[in-house]
Order: sequence, then structure tokens, then C-alpha cells
Amino acid sequence: MKARRAKTDNTALDHSDWVQAMQDELNEFERNKVWRLIPTPPDASVVGLKWVFRNKMDKEGNVIQNKARLVVKGYCQEEGIDYEETFAPVARLESVRIFLAYAAHKNFEVYQMDVKCAFHNGELEETVYVEQPPGFVNEKYPNHCYILDKAVYGLKQAPRAWYETLTKFLKMSKFKQGSVDPTFFRKMEGNHLLIVQIYVDDIIFGSTNPSLIAEFRKLRETKFEMSSMGPINFFLGLNIRQGPEGIFINQEAYTKTLLAKFGMMGDSKVKVPMAFDTKLTPSLDKPAVDITLYRQMIGSLICRPWRLWTRQKKHHWWLPIS
Repeated sequence: MKARRAKTDNTALDHSDWVQAMQDELNEFERNKVWRLIPTPPDASVVGLKWVFRNKMDKEGNVIQNKARLVVKGYCQEEGIDYEETFAPVARLESVRIFLAYAAHKNFEVYQMDVKCAFHNGELEETVYVEQPPGFVNEKYPNHCYILDKAVYGLKQAPRAWYETLTKFLKMSKFKQGSVDPTFFRKMEGNHLLIVQIYVDDIIFGSTNPSLIAEFRKLRETKFEMSSMGPINFFLGLNIRQGPEGIFINQEAYTKTLLAKFGMMGDSKVKVPMAFDTKLTPSLDKPAVDITLYRQMIGSLICRPWRLWTRQKKHHWWLPIS
């Protein structure tokens, strides 16, 4: 059995499983050529690093993998010195719904992939210096620091650097970027279309020609280390099922989370939560409603419909609590 979660660097360094996890993370840095060890420049702004530890568990709660991630203390960065621009666009849920609606209309399957250590691929424009990792200081050069060539998790500009690197790669591969949604990309091959939607390190894609799907997978693997997840089934909190009759979307996982959060898991289901002609009047003989809790419940339901797209271009709607 793997080691349980470590709370401090010293605790982790005392356990061989965590030491191996940290070494694996540093090996990823070397493989991606993230940084270079150099003498610390005079008056340089050197940003600190810290380890973040996490356990991956199976259904029975047993630890199956120890994951250590080395992150930058971004809160110590100074604007104008360590970073300039931090903005990076993120796909909206509406864009994903339109993407799936178009896939259902054109009758093609949607697939999902993710990029391993995505931010480590982002090329930095700024000069950033970081300390040597806690517990892994070079004995020969203890006063040296690292200069970053690629982004590291925790950097304020890391999302921007990754997005710009990915966008540049797709454009060089003859993809056209969406004018309204900059996270949407498309590519025409004759009469066939390949469409791609980006959400940080998660990518969904589909095409009217299956050969373009295989071509896109090979293209991505030439630049980034990818993990193929097959046909899309869960994305941005949406449970997605694809079939010959259409694409079905529900938010079962989201709904169960809400029911557990508000203590309603044991309540019975009803098709319509409240009659349309119900007249509401003050109830002075009962305890006052917790306004904050009520607002949280209503806010959780706003803009969270279930939707079904069929091949026959029909639309049907359900509320998530029905």
C-alpha cells in the first residue's frame, strides 16, 4: 500500500514513496526542459517553490498512487518584474453545448484528450528565477537558482503561456481560430470539417471524416504528451452519452453533489417541484428561512438545465431536480 498524504516536505522526505513521487516530478521538468541551473544574478528576484502532495485512491479508499507536484509561490511574484500579462481565455459552457449540438446535427462522434503536465509546455516571455526545490538542493551549487524556460504550475502567467503555445501550434497546423470564441479551432479538408474545443489541458474534438480524427491524434502526439480518453462521457460537470439516436446530456453528478450539500439526498423525486398556480404568503408561525442558504440553493440551479440533442434536430429540456 502506498503512503498516506504528507502534510509537510520533511514528512514526505522521510518516506520512500513520496521521495520517488517528487523525483518523478523533477524528471518531468528535465524531460520538458523546463529550467536551467545558473548562478544567482545580483539583485535578481527569486521566487520560492513548494511541494503539493496528493493521493490517488481506488473505489475502496486504498491509496494507489502518490502524486507530488512542484509549484511556484505565485503570490510572491511582483507585477512588472516577474510577470506582465496573465489573461488566458477559457471555453464557456455554452460553447461546449453548441459544439455537441453541431456534432449531433452532423452525426459524428466527439472524443476527449488531455495534455500531461500541460503548463510545462508553455513557453515564457518573461525572465523568471526560482529557488531550488525543497529537499533537492544541488550539493555542489547550493547558492545557484533556476531560470525558467517553460511555465510551472503556480506561476501567474502559466495559463497564458500554455494557451499561446497551444494556439501557435494549432495555427501552424493550418487550424483557424474562432473569431467569437478563441478556444475554438476548425480545419477544412475538402468537404470535411475537423473541430476542436480547448479547456485548459482538456481537449474535445470531432470530425465528419474519421481519418481526420486519427490524423489529429498523431499531430498532437508529435508536440505534446497526450492521454487519450476515448469518446467523451464527462466534461465540465456534464454527463454525456452518445448514441445512434443523438447526444444526451445530464448533470447527475452535479445534482447529487447539490443534494448532498443541502441535505436532500433522502428526499423523494417529483416531476414538477412546485405547482405553477401556487400563491406564496408569509408564514409567521414558522422559523425564518436562512437567506444565505436559500440564495445558495437558487444560485446553484440557475443556468443548469439538462439538454438533449437528437439527430432529428429536436430540443427538449429538463430541470436538474426533476
